[in-house]
Amino acid sequence: MDRTILHCDCNSFYASVEALHRPALREKPLAVGGDVEQRHGIILAKNDRAKRYGVKTGEALWQARQKCPDLVIVPPDYPLYLRYSRLCREIFMEYTSQVEPFGIDEAWLDVSGSTGIFGGGPQIAEEIRRRIRFELGITVSIGVSWNKIFAKLGSDYKKPDAVTVISRDNYREIAWPLPASDLLYVGPATRRKLASRQITTIGRLAAVDPANLRRWFGKWGDVLWAFANGEDRAAVAEFDELAVIKSIGNSCTTPRDLEDDGDVGLVLWVLAESVAARMREQGFVGQTVCISVRDRGLQSFTRQRKLPHPICLSSEITAAAMEIFRANYRWDEPIRSIGVSVTDFSHDDIPVQLDMYDDYQKREDLAEIERTVDGLRRRFGNGCVRRAALLRDTDLTGFDPKADHIIHPVGYF
Repeated sequence: MDRTILHCDCNSFYASVEALHRPALREKPLAVGGDVEQRHGIILAKNDRAKRYGVKTGEALWQARQKCPDLVIVPPDYPLYLRYSRLCREIFMEYTSQVEPFGIDEAWLDVSGSTGIFGGGPQIAEEIRRRIRFELGITVSIGVSWNKIFAKLGSDYKKPDAVTVISRDNYREIAWPLPASDLLYVGPATRRKLASRQITTIGRLAAVDPANLRRWFGKWGDVLWAFANGEDRAAVAEFDELAVIKSIGNSCTTPRDLEDDGDVGLVLWVLAESVAARMREQGFVGQTVCISVRDRGLQSFTRQRKLPHPICLSSEITAAAMEIFRANYRWDEPIRSIGVSVTDFSHDDIPVQLDMYDDYQKREDLAEIERTVDGLRRRFGNGCVRRAALLRDTDLTGFDPKADHIIHPVGYF
């Protein structure tokens, strides 16, 4: 028997939440964006009015303003977005425990075991759609299908505030005419390779001999063929709080190019303090530290390292990030942007194996100091307490990483 799977996608999530909390902006073109003065002014999200002017996610603020001079741009408020994400999940969990987040604004639900109580998939989807609009004040588009891939296609098919059913009876009419790039994980490079062979729609992809796809894309070709034909059998995972957020990180395009290890260390301190504070807010410790670096020539790389034990101290995150950086960068060019993130999470109350070489009392004392600083910054602002070392170059370290915090969702696979 086929499963009943929903994919719920909150419409223009960041911008919708901002408009809800800023009523005066509801009828204006609105976008959530970074700080143009700090060289990282890009559009993170936009509402429907901004979309009508052609404003796109990821473009520079100055480009968006050229298209829409009246565009209102507000800074991101991630704690607020996470709160609404949790409220949405609370509604989802009333229908099934199989709720698999895909970012903070999307989730799959397997309601196969609930149809006898709440009705069929379309009926459950309509009820969730109405509840989110009425109870939370935002809208959601929902796809209903027998597999995760087509359910996601359905949530993208009609927006905003809509339900689309892609069934075995109609998927050829609905899904197959869509561009191949609408399929999950068909990115620009894969789209170009397919287009070079005149494969431009999902239907044409579904009709290709799997052996040819395997020859062109390796094992990934089998996945593409299965996705296009509705043969995805991946289960919707049981809800796991740790799966909502895969990693927590900050990156920044620095106010000036970084010229040496000293500059890098200063910026990493600022980023690591924000990352550590966010981890503590979520009750997480992490065991893998990752850095990303882009130089002035726009060449970039990422590297990561797994640590002996989970951490959430900014000093340990900074030290690990600096070790990774020194092992991988040779200063052929000054650095334009840098980032640090932590992943491989567990809850901070899970017991850990002690060893005789670590000073656990010192680490606990440092953690208590950082928690105290967290509280001060929440009350009085990010700049109320600062490390003395960061005062050496306030132009370089004076940005507020909390305002530009990045939450990385878990991937599909």
